[in-house]
Amino acid sequence: MQSEARQALAAIGRLEDADTALSLAAEGAALYERDVVKLDGYAYCSQAVELAEKGEFRESTRAASKALHVALQTGNTDLLGKAYRDLAIAFSYAGQLERAEQFATLSLKYPGVDPTQVNGPGKKVLGDVRTRQKRFAEAIALYDQARTESSDRFRPLVDASLANALILSGDLTRARSTLDALAVPSDPSQQAQLQRTRGRLLLAENKPAEALVLYQQLANAPVNGDEGFYRAWALDGISKSESALGNEAQAAQALDQAIDVFDKARAKFRSDEFKMGLFSDLQVVFERAIGMHTRLGQPAKAFDVSERSRARALLDAVAGRAEIGNGEAVALDAATLQTMLRPDEVVVAYHALPDRLMAWVLSNEGVREATLPVAVKRADLARLVDAYRDALINLKPATDVGDKIGTLLLAPLEIPAGKRIIIVPHGPLHYLPFQALRLDGQYLIERNPISIAPSISIAAKLAERTPTVAAQLVAFGNPTINPDVADPLPGAEREVHELSKQFPGATLFFKDQANKSNFTASAPKARLLHVAAHAVADTLDPLHSKVLLADENGQPNYLEAKDVLGMDLSGTAMIALSACESGLGRVEDGDEVLGFTRSFLSAGTSTLLASLWPVSDAATETLMTTLYDDLAKGEQVQDAMRDAQRAVLANPETAHPFFWAPFNLIGNWRLTVQK
Repeated sequence: MQSEARQALAAIGRLEDADTALSLAAEGAALYERDVVKLDGYAYCSQAVELAEKGEFRESTRAASKALHVALQTGNTDLLGKAYRDLAIAFSYAGQLERAEQFATLSLKYPGVDPTQVNGPGKKVLGDVRTRQKRFAEAIALYDQARTESSDRFRPLVDASLANALILSGDLTRARSTLDALAVPSDPSQQAQLQRTRGRLLLAENKPAEALVLYQQLANAPVNGDEGFYRAWALDGISKSESALGNEAQAAQALDQAIDVFDKARAKFRSDEFKMGLFSDLQVVFERAIGMHTRLGQPAKAFDVSERSRARALLDAVAGRAEIGNGEAVALDAATLQTMLRPDEVVVAYHALPDRLMAWVLSNEGVREATLPVAVKRADLARLVDAYRDALINLKPATDVGDKIGTLLLAPLEIPAGKRIIIVPHGPLHYLPFQALRLDGQYLIERNPISIAPSISIAAKLAERTPTVAAQLVAFGNPTINPDVADPLPGAEREVHELSKQFPGATLFFKDQANKSNFTASAPKARLLHVAAHAVADTLDPLHSKVLLADENGQPNYLEAKDVLGMDLSGTAMIALSACESGLGRVEDGDEVLGFTRSFLSAGTSTLLASLWPVSDAATETLMTTLYDDLAKGEQVQDAMRDAQRAVLANPETAHPFFWAPFNLIGNWRLTVQK
C-alpha cells in the first residue's frame, strides 16, 4: 500500500501546474491540520461531491484535497481513487477540462474495492470533457465504457449523457434507441431533463411540430418547486421549434418569455445539468434572442437583451445595497438609460456571439447598432485579445496591433474625440485594455476619457447614488508577508505616503499593520479606500482570488474576494486595488466577471480601480499619486484616471502601455471628491 501511494505521489509530481494534485495534496495537508475535528477520508469525499453539486468548486477541491492527503498518508489506494474522482468532478463542473481529464485519468489507476464507484464516474467525466470539446466519437466510446462499469444507480446518468452526445454527433438512430430504452426516472427533475433531451432529438430529426407539442407540455408540467427553471427551458425549446417552422415572430416572443422566466427563477446552478451531461448554457438563450431581434431589425431590443444577460446575476447582489434601487433587481432598458446620460456621454456595449461581435452605441439621443467591418468569431476574438495582452505584458512593440484592433472595434462606432465613453465589454473583451487601443494615430485614452462597466444598468445606478464623496482616505501599503511568497513593495509604501498628502487626517496602515483584521474593521468606515499590495487571481474559483495582506500571528491571513461579499461597503465610494491582476476573474454565464469586481460592487462600492496584469511598482506610484492629486482638486474620476495614465505615458521610460494601461476604472464614472 505505502509503495503504491509513493508511486501515486510520483505520478502527480509530474503534473506541472499550480492546481495539480501535488499542490492540492500539500494544501490538503495544511487544511487537514487546521481542522479541529478531523474526519474520516471518505467523509471528506462526501463533502467534496456535495459542494461540487452546489457550485462551490474551490471548497469542493479543498475537501477532496483533504481526502487526498489522508489517502497518501495512510497508503489507502481505495480512498486515493475516490479523491481523484472527486477532484475530476469538481474541475469538470467548473469547466476546467484539462484538469478534469488529468484527475479522471489518475482515478482510473486506483479503482479500489468497488470499481463501479470510480470507473463509471471517472470515464463519464472523460466523456463529458470530450463532449464539451465537441469530440463526440471519443465521448460516445467513453460513455459506452462508463455504462458497463457503472452501478445501477449511476448508469441512467451515463445513458442520458450518451443520448445527448449521440444527438450532437448526428447518430439520431442510436440516440432514439438509447432514449427509448431508458426507464422513466423517479425524480421529477430528471424526468424533465429527459423530456428536454427528447425534444432536442425531435428537432434534430426535423420534427419541429412534434417537438413543439412536447415542449408545450413540458412548459406546463410542475416539477418540485422548480417550475420556473424548467418552464424557461421549455419556452426555449418552443422558440427553437417555432423558428424551425419558419415562425420567427413567435420564436422571438417565446424566447423573450423564456428570459423573463429565467430572471424570475434566478436559476444560477442546477447540478442535474452537469450530472446528465447536458451542459445547457443560459448565455446561449440570450445570444439567440440578440441574433433574432437583430434579424428582425430591432436594435433597441437586441441591446436590452444583451444588457439583461450581463446584469442579471450582479444586480441581484447589488440591488439591496444603499438605495441602488427599490430592492428589485431589474436591468434598465435602452429608453430609460437614454434619459440618464448627459450630452457628452456615450455608452459602447459589445456582445461576443459565437460567429460575430455585436456593438451598440447608446447616447441621450437613442441607441444604434454599429456594423463592424469583419465578422469576428468569439474564439478568434479571444485569441486576438490574448495576443495583444501578451505583447503588452512582455513589452513587445504594440503600436501596430493597437492600431489594428482600434480600427476593428472602435473606428466603426464613429465617436468624436472628447466624448466620455463608458465601455461595456463582453466575453474576451473583459481582458482587453481599451485605453491602449489606438484611433486616429492616438491611444484611446489620449482622445477620450473612458471607464468600464460590467453592466451599464449597474454603473448608471451607482453614478446616481454616489455623485460626490467626502475627502476621507483609508490606505494600506506594503503588507509584511512571508518573503518566500512575494517580495516586499517599498514603492507601494511611498505611493501611499505621497497620495495621502492630499488628504489630511488619512488613516494609514503599513507593513504588519496592513492586515486583514484592520481592513475588516476600517474599510466600511472609509469613503476612499486604497490598497497597495500583491494580489493573486484564482481561475478555478475567482471568489477565492486574494489580496496578500500582512501575516497575522505568524500565519497568512489573506483577503479573499469571497470575504468582501460579506462586508457592507455601501459607504465606500471608491476602492483602488493598486495590486497585480486584481481585476482578473472568470467570465461566467451571464457574462459576469467573478472575482474582486463582483465582490466590491456587490458589497456596495460605487467605483473600483483594478488591474489586468502584473503592474510596475514605480509606474503605479506615479499613476496613483497623479490620480489622487486630481481627485483632491475636485476632478471627476474619469478625468483623473485619464490624466494619471497620460502622466505615465508622457515619460519616455514608461511610454509602453505595459506601464500605464493595466488599470481599469470600473463602475461610477462620475464620482467626484469634495474639496
